[in-house]
Amino acid sequence: MDNIHHPLYNVMVNHRSRFSLSEEQLCFPESNASCVRTQFSVGIKFALYMLFTLGTLITILGNSIVIVSIGHFKQLHNPTNMLILSLALVDLLVGVVVMPFSAIRTVHGCWFFGKVFCQLHSSFDMFLTTLSIFHLICIAVDRQQAICNPLHYSMRFTMSVAWIMVFCSWALAAVYSFSLLYSKANIAGLEEYLESIYCLGSCNLLFNNLWGILDSILSFFFSCTVMVCLYTKIFIVAKEHVRKIGDTKTCSKVRGRVGLIKQSEHKAAKTLSIVLGAFIFCWMPLFTDSVIFSFTGYGSPAAVFEAYFWLGYFNSTLNPIIYALFYPCFKKCFHCIITFKVFSTNSATMDLSFK
Repeated sequence: MDNIHHPLYNVMVNHRSRFSLSEEQLCFPESNASCVRTQFSVGIKFALYMLFTLGTLITILGNSIVIVSIGHFKQLHNPTNMLILSLALVDLLVGVVVMPFSAIRTVHGCWFFGKVFCQLHSSFDMFLTTLSIFHLICIAVDRQQAICNPLHYSMRFTMSVAWIMVFCSWALAAVYSFSLLYSKANIAGLEEYLESIYCLGSCNLLFNNLWGILDSILSFFFSCTVMVCLYTKIFIVAKEHVRKIGDTKTCSKVRGRVGLIKQSEHKAAKTLSIVLGAFIFCWMPLFTDSVIFSFTGYGSPAAVFEAYFWLGYFNSTLNPIIYALFYPCFKKCFHCIITFKVFSTNSATMDLSFK
């Protein structure tokens, strides 16, 4: 999904007359077929580079700390955190593979890395976004079972089951994303249009009406609706547990069953629901705009559409921050890693609970 330029924007830029342009205004001055650079002032370019660089560094560092935390501290070795570890790897790849190259494209309005890497980069963007959705679905199912079926959770959701879910998520997302883009099914019927707007330095990934609607609805809107329903059920059940615990008349009767539901399970569900909310907030504008454009042929201005992409990218920046702020275990892990206590003897088995 990377490098989707609004079609009206492509026509405006690529068909602009080049007779009055200096070499500095072209992506490839030596070519008459060059695209036109985005004309930002030096100050705006500097500000954008600072923003994108900071976001990229936080994404890479934050998600690396999440991965190290789960891998190092034995207390965090459970099925839920294996899913979180895999999601952190997805976010890390966004910071390494996607964001740096997209930053250059956004600031200069040019793609300097060739058509082959353009296709690969775009495929990875779509792949990682789809993979994030699959992970969030798996996490929602995991939390639903932990809260709503605590007696059977430990038997149903083992470490092996978690790793199977991780493998299936990566495999399905890869098959869907790479097969769709490399088969060119997403641009069926748009060949003449793409040829008419092409210029050297462009890297456009468009969807025809069919796939623009299908990808947005099936990959995002339907999946998010399912996850919201699961978390709604989780919090209804959690609220019922709290009510029963507070009921002095029935407390002794339900203590054994409700006691199996650890307080940490509720905190985890709350934190992960915030992760889901952040994902929806960050990606909703882009997918909504894509659906609207598929139906009407009109969408947001090019600069706004580009901002939607970066809002989606910054979701990978937000996730480790959410863990650090709302997940007590991760908060202590982050502190241990940042202060280098992780290198102390027996740090892997230290108590991560907060008193």
